[in-house]
Amino acid sequence: MSARTHTLPHPATKGGVDIRLPWWALALPALAFIVLLALMLNPTDAQAASGDPAITHLFERLQQLMAH
Repeated sequence: MSARTHTLPHPATKGGVDIRLPWWALALPALAFIVLLALMLNPTDAQAASGDPAITHLFERLQQLMAH
């Protein structure tokens, strides 16, 4: 009786994992970060968008803390 020969599995790629992300997977978080940063740096825009003076006060305090 002849023994079966086992075929070797395909070798893994040497370049690592090849994962491609869609363009929006990077663009949307970057856009959200930029919008939040802009709101923090200019609290008057935050007041116009929210209408809540407490949030505006919080953004002003954060801006003051970052400036020192």
